[in-house]
Amino acid sequence: MTLLIGTDEAGYGPNLGPLLISATAWRIPDDDEGTDLYERLAHFVRTQVSSDLHVPIADSKQLYKPGGGLQHLERGLFAALSACNSNVENWRDAWKVLASIDADQLQLVLWYADYNAPLPIDLDAERRRSDRSIFAKGLHSTNVSLERVRSTSVFPTRFNELVDRYGSKGSVLSLATLELVRDALDQHDDSNVLIQCDKHGGRNRYLAVLQTVFPDERITIIRESRETSVYRWTSSNGRIEIRFTAKGESFLPAALASMASKYLRELAMKAFNAFWQQHLPDLKPTAGYPVDAKRFKAEIETVQRKLNIDDRMLWRTK
Repeated sequence: MTLLIGTDEAGYGPNLGPLLISATAWRIPDDDEGTDLYERLAHFVRTQVSSDLHVPIADSKQLYKPGGGLQHLERGLFAALSACNSNVENWRDAWKVLASIDADQLQLVLWYADYNAPLPIDLDAERRRSDRSIFAKGLHSTNVSLERVRSTSVFPTRFNELVDRYGSKGSVLSLATLELVRDALDQHDDSNVLIQCDKHGGRNRYLAVLQTVFPDERITIIRESRETSVYRWTSSNGRIEIRFTAKGESFLPAALASMASKYLRELAMKAFNAFWQQHLPDLKPTAGYPVDAKRFKAEIETVQRKLNIDDRMLWRTK
């Protein structure tokens, strides 16, 4: 079998809220049909949401617009999680299932500590059951399996510490992404592995960070360009290839990773906004991006001082 791994992030640019990074791993037969899962799964997966007979999996930017609701993200993500035998019924379940390593950290942050809400938010029960059935039957009929969907969340305090240590948020993103990839590889022993990541902050060279995360491997540079940077190495089980590609979400495993990251990011911001609106009922919520984040921070400043909340717990420096 061949293992396909895709990664993507959400929240790289904001000053408020966490950076979320996800990786999904899929198994396909070793045959000559290629590694394009959109082509393999075309009879039950689409990037559009026009059909009730297809489950939407696409770059999160295609499926979610601010103020437009979370239904399209929830359709594909909840069907995928069901295929991994993971049950999510509330906000805390989502973190335990997707980002279990980080779930305990939620108790250390005021705006997450006491928050919970039922999930899904916009997806009705009948549609959820139908998508789950379509997805499960489709995977079975194509001999494809979804092995895992995992995320890591870098909250502001840790984000700032890592930026101080490594010098840039691009390095933080690359290291956290490749650690997720390493964890996925540690769980599988497939003879061939293809990994696809989006470009990280416009970077074209990744050999140094790859050698940091995989110090025992002899990694070969295949190509380094603006469009795609490709590397290979041979493990005890077989060949591993990793690609860093502009618009990498066109690779279905990366698209699902994009959806998982965006969904957790939106859940985090719902909790964050709810906390501050308890203290300031007329406060307009924020998505955390730079211009509006400054407005939001100015409006909560008095309450922030009263609650003795340090800026580094709240505000990402880069």
